[in-house]
Amino acid sequence: MRRIVAKIILALAVTAAAGAAPDEARLGWDAGYPVGNFKQGTNWFFDEAVRVGSFTHEAGIPLYHGDVHTLAPSAHPMPLPRVARTPDYRWAVGKEQGLTVDDYLARQRVMGLLVIKDGVVQLERYQYGRKPSDRFVSMSMAKSITALGVGMALAEGRIKSLDDRAEQYLPALKGTLYGGTSLRNLLRMASGAAFSERYDGNDDSARYAAAVGRVGVEAAARDITARAEAAGTRFNYAGAQTTVLGAVLRAATGQSLADYLTPRLWQAIGAETSALWRTDRTGLEVASGNFNATLEDYGRLGVVLANDGARPDLPSAQPIVPQEYLLDATDWKRVPEPFRPGKATPYFGYGYLFWLFPGEHRRFAMLGVYGQHLFVDPELRLVMVQTSANQTASVAKTSLGRERNAFWRGLVDHYGRW
Repeated sequence: MRRIVAKIILALAVTAAAGAAPDEARLGWDAGYPVGNFKQGTNWFFDEAVRVGSFTHEAGIPLYHGDVHTLAPSAHPMPLPRVARTPDYRWAVGKEQGLTVDDYLARQRVMGLLVIKDGVVQLERYQYGRKPSDRFVSMSMAKSITALGVGMALAEGRIKSLDDRAEQYLPALKGTLYGGTSLRNLLRMASGAAFSERYDGNDDSARYAAAVGRVGVEAAARDITARAEAAGTRFNYAGAQTTVLGAVLRAATGQSLADYLTPRLWQAIGAETSALWRTDRTGLEVASGNFNATLEDYGRLGVVLANDGARPDLPSAQPIVPQEYLLDATDWKRVPEPFRPGKATPYFGYGYLFWLFPGEHRRFAMLGVYGQHLFVDPELRLVMVQTSANQTASVAKTSLGRERNAFWRGLVDHYGRW
């Protein structure tokens, strides 16, 4: 009973906000933040009137092909102690100096914001009626989770080499462009395939996703035939490459992604709440997205990543994520020139399904459309998790892209230097 009361008090404390959240009416406040559906195309994804409700109940939306797999929580959750008082974080953007956390929340459609330093929660805030028990859809943050699974399978010898071609694990892909691509190049989004991903419902990504829904990953991959450049020479973001990796991981392990990752990742990091992962018609988890978890459990994953793959509260335990693989995935100094910051994109570099910050210090991110992200600074043991209902899928098209990076820099500067 005492624990229940404590959780209620905590929920009230972290949900408190200084004022109305941005664009509440447009995001469905009057209707109680309703949940969208799949029956009307992808209403849950595109319609901002149901965005908040849908992004926190995605796994429960009916009329969707496939199933939902569960990753059970740990019997021994990682403790997340809290500071008695949130630090006086300040950030700046343009000519505006000395901005506060409340300023950030008043300017951006943030559903949940969590900051952890040295394994201790410094800040946890929610808007739009969201709460700590809600599971937030990760969007493409799930790609990084898939990458971690590939690293574990590699360490266990289930995947022999990242230079193996995908068709060596999925014979049904033999003769296809993706089938002839190495796992390493799929991890780097460097298959060389001509593929557009604009999130407008009319791009290659939408057509491929529709094909996967009808016939599965292997058959859908036969529609990807045009080559833009040689494999391994250029970064070209395409979620289809991650769905192929998900199918490879299932074939290599003989298990669903959820079953494989439950003991190795979700329970190993000390998750307190189960995670939910949507599947396609064949029962394969949507490796490029559709993973749902609480903000605090994303935070626990961030703590492990910040500690180079190990649980800091269990110092004698073996690393959860193979350290060398994690460094290859997240250190821009270890990636080839075309994938470094300023080369892969004008700002970020790209590792093994992780985004790499520029700068001398190693910092990396898991990113998802509409403003989902997990930022990690291993040197400072600093983690920031944010879930959002941004106006556009690409945060670069609104002020969120610029301001979340400015807020993150403010956190880094509070504890160290950029």
